[in-house]
Amino acid sequence: SVLATAWSLLASAFLGALALLQQGPAMRRGGADLEIADLLQDLLRYGKTKRGSERLPAWLQVPKRWFTHFYVVSVLWNGFLLICLFRAEFLGESLPSWIQNMHHALGRDSQRKDTGKYSRYYNHFSALLVLLLLWLHSCRRLAECLWTSVFSSGVIHIVQYCFGLGYYIAVGTTVLCQVPTNGRNGKKLSVQICWYHIIGVMMYIWASLHQHRCLAILANLRKSRSGKVVSLSHSVPFGDWFESVSCPHYFAELLIYISMAITLGIHNVTWWCVVMYVLFNQALAAVLCHEFYQKNFSSYPKHRKAFIPLVF
Repeated sequence: SVLATAWSLLASAFLGALALLQQGPAMRRGGADLEIADLLQDLLRYGKTKRGSERLPAWLQVPKRWFTHFYVVSVLWNGFLLICLFRAEFLGESLPSWIQNMHHALGRDSQRKDTGKYSRYYNHFSALLVLLLLWLHSCRRLAECLWTSVFSSGVIHIVQYCFGLGYYIAVGTTVLCQVPTNGRNGKKLSVQICWYHIIGVMMYIWASLHQHRCLAILANLRKSRSGKVVSLSHSVPFGDWFESVSCPHYFAELLIYISMAITLGIHNVTWWCVVMYVLFNQALAAVLCHEFYQKNFSSYPKHRKAFIPLVF
């Protein structure tokens, strides 16, 4: 499908960027190669990992704390899609005509006629549940940005910012496009609840709890016991999954998207393409953070991996 191809291309782009980053000095030769390498670094790095932001024009940079905007957009947009799908599932209404047109444009509408082995996995209830999980995830991350996280004066490139806004619109739209456009399938709710829904939701809750704990650990590094912000400097975090990896909150993000793939029925190829994108995107960010810790803290634990415990 168009969506699967688009997510696959995005995943490939971040995999390529990760591979180029691993080359390190080999990228920096001079002339045009140097300019391309610098541009790539500007587009990939943000916050504490960003280097030489002073040479960028001010209009190309926005504060890292604007990450909050991503989750505001996600809560509003995905909440709207959730309502549309809820009405289709429980009230028997058709999805709005513009959504049906979008299905046609993305080549998804053909799944109305699915009668194959896995057609039962593509139903309104699975997508409704995943949209709900995505919306709850966005609500939690928004709350954490507002009341838990402590942002420094770090910046992100304006292209990264715009990409982030578009991402949360695209990911919710992708979920909605995993169901046929012809209303609910008529089954009772109790019949539609399957084993993969239960496993997916349990994994989602487990990963979300660990992500919140890890984000709280990062925030508490800059707070006093009373909760007052006393520093904006970076320190080495310890506790929970930080004992195994430098960026456990990124690893938890990957697990959250895998849990959604399970909730959709495991066999949804398009969503696994989304998972691959999240894998390489988060791996890239984790490698940059891991390098920052190793470079700036001589006593940084050598046994820690960057992203996936014991693996990478």
